Amino acid sequence: MIHLTADARDTVRALRASKIREVANAGLGRQDVLTFWFGEPDEVTPAFIRQAGIDAFNAGETFYTHNLGIPELREAIASYVSRLHPPVGIDRVAVTNSGMSALMLTTQALIGPGDRVVAVTPLWPNLVEIPKIVGANVECVQLQFGPSGWTLDLDLLLRALTPATRAVTINSPNNPTGWTLGVDEQRVILAHCRRHGIWIVADDAYERLFYESAPAQLAAASFLDLCEPEDRVVSTNTFSKSWLMTGWRLGWILAPPALVPDLAKLLEYNTSCAPVFVQRAGVIAVTKGEAVVAHTLARYRLARDYLTARLQAMPGIEAFAAPGAMYAFFRVAGMTDSLAFCKKLVAEVGLGLAPGIAFGPEGEGFVRWCFASSEKRLADGADRLQGFLARA
Repeated sequence: MIHLTADARDTVRALRASKIREVANAGLGRQDVLTFWFGEPDEVTPAFIRQAGIDAFNAGETFYTHNLGIPELREAIASYVSRLHPPVGIDRVAVTNSGMSALMLTTQALIGPGDRVVAVTPLWPNLVEIPKIVGANVECVQLQFGPSGWTLDLDLLLRALTPATRAVTINSPNNPTGWTLGVDEQRVILAHCRRHGIWIVADDAYERLFYESAPAQLAAASFLDLCEPEDRVVSTNTFSKSWLMTGWRLGWILAPPALVPDLAKLLEYNTSCAPVFVQRAGVIAVTKGEAVVAHTLARYRLARDYLTARLQAMPGIEAFAAPGAMYAFFRVAGMTDSLAFCKKLVAEVGLGLAPGIAFGPEGEGFVRWCFASSEKRLADGADRLQGFLARA
């Protein structure tokens, strides 16, 4: 007799469960826990963006729309991207239900069973696990941690990008390290990938959260500054980070024009379309939200500097000011089990941080702290960590 079970297929069962969620679950229901484990600000979406969504909802915009997004939002995104990078047309834009969805759709469009994908790590775990869902094999090229923080061994990456490689995934500025790829490195990587027909999947979620730019530079260096429209380069982005819209679940893909019709098919079979009232809020964010981005960047720079100084003053902690993103990713001397360490922080002092192991084995020994918060909350959290370390 055949015994049927309710198990998922082996590939899905083998995916890593989120260790960040595991720590968060350990603090579930506790009102005294200061949470810095998720990549989320402590400020709500600005009122004028919320109002755009409310107005559209109240106007009855609750129906299906085009798979690729309403024309107004696609045009607004194309115009926004063209302010940061060389001009792009609406024919390259697909609106998605979150940046996460943008990455999943891109993977479904480009990658299949048995394909080889290279990822630069430590990295948000979703980016390493998504290709595995479609049956691909993922090889990780590790950033190096040294006296000046996190750096990329470019030769090591190029050696990994063989002609047998289908795609390389690069998140810059990077979650969790804040490492940011330089334009000269991007130029070399793009030329190498062109020669071998390798797709570049650039997760640009944090491109506006870059702290070392020249005054006239509005974003971190991007492959979009270098590539031609038909290059095998796909940029994914999100409304979550720059405009404080994490819960809205809205993002976009910028792709070669020939790929966009296929993305429309995948959108139909995944979610059909993003909600119109959410898209209306997105239009207002990208057209009238530069002050929000400027406020967020200035606030996070101060938060980064404050938290880094506090961490560097604590014995046994090795921390550097991240050039981009919204995280301090610091090493704790003698700590070899970051998951247990973070669970203990929650249990003993009510401090919620993310374990380094969540970002791959190369993140073990490290802890991630999202500094998208007020100085008062950061100070309270730093005091709790300092007290915990003093007793350890």
